Amino acid sequence: MKTIIEPFKIKSVEPIKFTTKEEREKLLKDVGNNPFLLHADDVLIDLLTDSGTSAMSSLQWAGIMNGDESYAGSRSFYRFEKMVKKITGMKYIIPTHQGRAAERILFSILGGKGKYIPNNTHFDTTRANIEFSGAEAVDLLNEEGKHPEIRADFKGNMDVEKLKEFIKNIGHENIPVCMLTITNNSGGGQPVSMQNIREVKEACKQYNIPMFLDACRFAENAYFIKKREKGYADKSVLEIAQETFSYADGATMSAKKDALVNIGGFLSINDDELAQKCRNLLIVTEGFPTYGGLAGRDLEAVAQGLEEVLDEHYLQYRIRSVEYLGEKLIGAGVPIIEPPGGHAIYIDAKRFLPAIPLEQFPGQALTCELYIHGGIRAVEIGSVMFGKYDSEGNLIPPPMELVRLAIPRRVYTQSHIDYVAEKIIEVYEKREQIKGLKITYQAPMLRHFTAKFEKIND
Repeated sequence: MKTIIEPFKIKSVEPIKFTTKEEREKLLKDVGNNPFLLHADDVLIDLLTDSGTSAMSSLQWAGIMNGDESYAGSRSFYRFEKMVKKITGMKYIIPTHQGRAAERILFSILGGKGKYIPNNTHFDTTRANIEFSGAEAVDLLNEEGKHPEIRADFKGNMDVEKLKEFIKNIGHENIPVCMLTITNNSGGGQPVSMQNIREVKEACKQYNIPMFLDACRFAENAYFIKKREKGYADKSVLEIAQETFSYADGATMSAKKDALVNIGGFLSINDDELAQKCRNLLIVTEGFPTYGGLAGRDLEAVAQGLEEVLDEHYLQYRIRSVEYLGEKLIGAGVPIIEPPGGHAIYIDAKRFLPAIPLEQFPGQALTCELYIHGGIRAVEIGSVMFGKYDSEGNLIPPPMELVRLAIPRRVYTQSHIDYVAEKIIEVYEKREQIKGLKITYQAPMLRHFTAKFEKIND
């Protein structure tokens, strides 16, 4: 493949702090072997998340200066609203300070004990907000998506037959909403096809169940559809995104992903009554409906970012840069979810560290080793993040044990990615030396953010 250059010039730079392996060993031990708790200044390459870590453009920074900070009726809100409506076509646009705030509002109203909310795969905050309401989050990922080594175009798809069976067994009256996450973050950043979106909508419509999108990576998903799904090659990413949202009754979005900003989100809804309830709760928990927990300047940056993310030169570079890292790792035998997803590479920790039992958290052990060896911060998406326990205290692991390397947008160059590949391959070559971990502290919900661990020695 020919070289694809970054579709931007660098105008401002930030220095990186270099540390030694010995320093990193001590730093990680001091925070209980949880890279979340490290000081960011002590991280060389930060791939913990692509959320809120984008480099904003000159036009976005200009918008920061141009933001209207009026409490009510800000012109920045109306620019933001116009752009979101252009993409989603939805009636009501409710700004929030980030995606989980939109989730909290939605599930506080629709959730509750005895309710069940299906998804292709819920991510951590979505699941937590559902469970906090008393409802149960249910994953219905298609079979291909559960096998990292299988290559398929749309491994993020929901299993529609299982959805139909689930609705019949649970009862449609107990399912207040069906979610569909695009791209499927917990499933490896894998895309969802337009056909699957339509089929999920049809299944929901049959039982009068609203279908909502978790749309924080909608543009990346649209680009995959353009490249992989028959009938979409000649459509623009905007047209594909508009069709995607046309099948939905609403959407939550963290603008910290595909809107290329450091803070922000929204809840978009078509239903009049639900929108009113959400706005009422927004005023209590976030702010007035025309700012929703955000400054006017942030609304300006989101509006501009939503324009920029639809640029196909940017999306080509974005998807290819992730694919480039994946190809280097696959070439060295490193087991990852194939094909590479849209925003991250997911290492299959089960195959990377087969000698470490799941009860000793191989994914977390690998994230620790990547930091110690190369100063790279990644995140475990496995038994720490999603593990549950039976009545006897035995671990019920999720289907996959992964380590995610999320690539911030417009931040790192090819040489940074080459360095990441080198260090992962070096860790893989010495993987027999890595030890498992045990938990010494954990919070009752979202434990992966603050848990602490000790290494298990022979």
